[in-house]
Amino acid sequence: MKLHKSSFKWRHFEPTIILLCVRWYCRYQISYRDVAEMMRERGLDVDHSTVFRWVQRYAPEINKRVRQHLKMSGTSSRVDETYITSQAERVVPKDCKLRRVKYLNNVIEQDHRFIKKKVRASQCFKHFHTAERTLECIEAVNMMRKGRVKRLAGSDAVGQAKFVTSLFGIAA
Repeated sequence: MKLHKSSFKWRHFEPTIILLCVRWYCRYQISYRDVAEMMRERGLDVDHSTVFRWVQRYAPEINKRVRQHLKMSGTSSRVDETYITSQAERVVPKDCKLRRVKYLNNVIEQDHRFIKKKVRASQCFKHFHTAERTLECIEAVNMMRKGRVKRLAGSDAVGQAKFVTSLFGIAA
């Protein structure tokens, strides 16, 4: 399923502007008002509530599309033990080993540090679905930043912007 410009139908701004605002909000530790102010500096009058609606509409879609382009991960993965309730519930395969080593959890906590900073900057969330949609995009953009997307360097901000617009079939 490939959304084209039709998914941006009835929007008052170009799809590239909308995706830019969503990507900026999810990538940097700025508020909706900050994004709106940055757009005003560029001559575009965008309200912060409009940026919020864009993030809620397009963030889950960005996450879904980015995940198709992720590099293969290794055979070992780490999960915070608070997410594992019981192997008897068949949530985790039987051959999965649960190792409780004090320092293995540090890698996971360091990975969440970026998201924790972003949540603090946005002054938390009022509703679960708002948080879920926003965090999906923050995770997707963070994966791009860390270089986990095929044929896309983590330090290539311009390439990341082009990649996101290409996910929607839009020429940057």
